[in-house]
Amino acid sequence: MIMELEFLGTGAGVPAKHRNVSSIALKLLGERNAVWLFDCGEGTQMQILHTSIRPRKIEKIFITHLHGDHIFGLPGLLSSRSFQGGTEALELYGPPGLELFVKTALKVTQTKLAYPIHYIEVQEGVIFKDRQFSVECRLLDHGIDSYGYRVVEADHEGTLQVERLAELGVPAGPIYGKIKQGQTVVLEDGRMIDGREFVGEEKKGRIVTILGDTRYTKTSIELALNSDVLVHESTFKKGEEKMAKAYFHSTTQQAATIAKQSQTKQLLLTHISARYLAKDAKELEKEAQEIFPETKLVKDFDIIDISFQ
Repeated sequence: MIMELEFLGTGAGVPAKHRNVSSIALKLLGERNAVWLFDCGEGTQMQILHTSIRPRKIEKIFITHLHGDHIFGLPGLLSSRSFQGGTEALELYGPPGLELFVKTALKVTQTKLAYPIHYIEVQEGVIFKDRQFSVECRLLDHGIDSYGYRVVEADHEGTLQVERLAELGVPAGPIYGKIKQGQTVVLEDGRMIDGREFVGEEKKGRIVTILGDTRYTKTSIELALNSDVLVHESTFKKGEEKMAKAYFHSTTQQAATIAKQSQTKQLLLTHISARYLAKDAKELEKEAQEIFPETKLVKDFDIIDISFQ
């Protein structure tokens, strides 16, 4: 099943010509025909117009914290989702105050939505779980309540090797279900089929960790443990640790250290200051790669495929 991250905004603080403010889409179209959004900075709906994402497919929105560059796009996006035919309920997760912000914007503008919003005020722990995914959040270190989200996919059962069974003349039907369960079955001609030999290997579910703005903190390591992908802010460059701490942010190499210590497989750096242009951004990436080679500094509209290991 295809799982992708699409970056709708990778900038920090204010929009820039080359980077919009924070928003990330976790595309689960193959898994559940849905998109989960993480943060929704100003202009997110405009960014979506340059992608194949349909607002009505957005099933859940997870807000890391209530700074404007992470939430000012919500009223517009929620309205557009309604205007463009979205009728399915939407779940909105975030810190206390998020519901008040959204309801105030909708009330003042007399905006009526064609769908209900379910508001979930998050606290540390598992905040969502079904048979496909679970989502856990932990409080980070940003001065204001800022959360990181860990999305864990359930393991995939091995697939039944139907072609091999057909080649052996095993008739399709209920018997396939028994074979899929690993049972041994006896065919009408007396042959014995060991189901364990005709089911592929189980695939370990993928883990995606997306952190909000934060200083370097051990909580990030715990949340990102063994992730396939870690998305971490990178507001400051190497040597600016004191400034990063003062402004409750992280440096490139602090993010890389989190990735290394959490045994993450791939690090994606985002929340890049507008003062870093293309050449400067490449240097930021190299700084992080000194500590964690599997690092990529993302830009707006980058799509990252999250493959099975």
